[in-house]
Amino acid sequence: MEQTMTGLVRAATLADVRKRGYLTVQLQGNTVALFYHNDQVYAVDNRCPHMGFPLDKGSVRDGILTCYWHYARFDVATGGTFDQFADDVRVFPVTIMDDDVWVDVSPRSNAVAHQRQRLRLGLERDISLVIGKAVLVLLDADGSGIEPFRTGLDFGVHYRDAGWGQGLTMHTCMMNLLPHLAPVDRPRALYHGLSAVARDSAGRPPRFGVPPLPGENQDLATLKRWLRRFITVHDNEGAERCVVSALRNGATSQQMADMLFAAVTDHRYIDIGHPADFTNKAFEALDTAGWENAEAVLTTLVRGYANAARMEESNAWRNPVDLIAILEVAFEQLPTAWSEGEKQRAAVPTAGELRSQHAELLLGDDPQAAVDALIASLRAGAAPADIAGAVVYAAALRIARFHTSNELGDWDTALHTFTFANAIQQGLRRAPSPELFRGVLDAAMSIYLDRFLNIPAARIPQPNGRQHASEADLADLTQLLDRQQQVNQAGQQVAHYLFGGGESAPLLAQLGRLLLREDRDFHTIQMVEAAFRQVGQVDDATARTHFLVAASRYLAAHAPTLRAQGQTYQIAQRLHQGDRLFEED
Repeated sequence: MEQTMTGLVRAATLADVRKRGYLTVQLQGNTVALFYHNDQVYAVDNRCPHMGFPLDKGSVRDGILTCYWHYARFDVATGGTFDQFADDVRVFPVTIMDDDVWVDVSPRSNAVAHQRQRLRLGLERDISLVIGKAVLVLLDADGSGIEPFRTGLDFGVHYRDAGWGQGLTMHTCMMNLLPHLAPVDRPRALYHGLSAVARDSAGRPPRFGVPPLPGENQDLATLKRWLRRFITVHDNEGAERCVVSALRNGATSQQMADMLFAAVTDHRYIDIGHPADFTNKAFEALDTAGWENAEAVLTTLVRGYANAARMEESNAWRNPVDLIAILEVAFEQLPTAWSEGEKQRAAVPTAGELRSQHAELLLGDDPQAAVDALIASLRAGAAPADIAGAVVYAAALRIARFHTSNELGDWDTALHTFTFANAIQQGLRRAPSPELFRGVLDAAMSIYLDRFLNIPAARIPQPNGRQHASEADLADLTQLLDRQQQVNQAGQQVAHYLFGGGESAPLLAQLGRLLLREDRDFHTIQMVEAAFRQVGQVDDATARTHFLVAASRYLAAHAPTLRAQGQTYQIAQRLHQGDRLFEED
């Protein structure tokens, strides 16, 4: 029977511990390993903080306790680890009274504060298991996930010299997906996002910013003009100084969005759309993390603008049809069409009508007709973001109709157009401008260039007369994605579920879960997140179905993976639950 006194619990006789060298005891719910070493008794949590192996199966030499599973080493006196993948082991104060060993098993210090530190360490050393364990504790404390998201954002913008990249984009995508996921899956989403930031920053030099221009009251219009000029001549440092100066002079979120989206669309479809998508994701990250992070975040974008490849310099955009010439003529019309359209807003087509009017034209073989139709809609008063939405929809149909006779890498060609179009639309919702509308026309030209991906075109699933969707349909989707080459079947399963009256929310949660169980793929994460964004914006059931058919087909084309990253997360989850990993089932 345990004896207690002033917070201490009697654990054993000193003679027993001295004779055996070690002893394991249960004290008020704690499994404690007692070690007799150099005439001292030390008490530690018997569960190795790395993966839970019993430390009493290890050994103590020269004051160092070694776990025999992965050979993590600890100072037996303080519990401090010499191997950062393992974490410090908990130690318990020991008192010897009347030849008995008494152990203080009072509650340990703040676990949340400790895991904040561990998350930072996991990011610094790119240790996914450490990140996973930290996220589980932090989300137990605050289910919003905002704190670990901010931590990852801050780390990513400061410790990658190249600036914003795939890691921060995936991190933001995962945060955007959080509301659509079942609560049990939300820590896994943040684990993936934070691990992506760590991996993207690993081995990279830190990033050092530039100061603002001296003085105060810099003119924002001048800074915007200079920024665009510096981007054109590939001067990223001059461009960054303009961004810093604008922010220090109090530029708002909308003003900065106007400034940066103008710069990212001054040249045609730069770096196949990634800088525009990165810009959109940076602003979405600030929506979550807070505008006080704007300087650290937005300055990471301009290097990507300045160094990007420009499609006006590519053969495909010049021959056999000179798409750049078509666009340049249209750009000359934009200011007038924009101005005239602002006067016509009272009676305009709905977003659904615009999708119907433009989809097949955009998917056709006449780029001039597509551009003319978009300009005409703008001139007639259609909302710029709604016109952009019609282009996003057409880009999604390219993926929904993608034929599996194409090469696997061709999926990414269609994906780039879709995510670029989505980014431009989100930008127009945030800070509409004629300059940014150029991106809508760029996306239309990219859809035209992608037309070979629909030759032949895969058939989009149609209603099959089913009246009732069920949870079994979602389970069937899970089984489909356990096998390769189930692209068409996955699209059909999603369509039939929705045509049968299935609710979108459970399907989104299931698609999110299926995404998270795979190893991270940048483009697949982009695809699913952008499709979810579009589903949340459109009010037409057919369009929502097509977006989710496109997303499910893309996901199926890239599944199953090895799922190694999911295995690491499952280890963290089981440890968090107190499972004993080292025992057989």
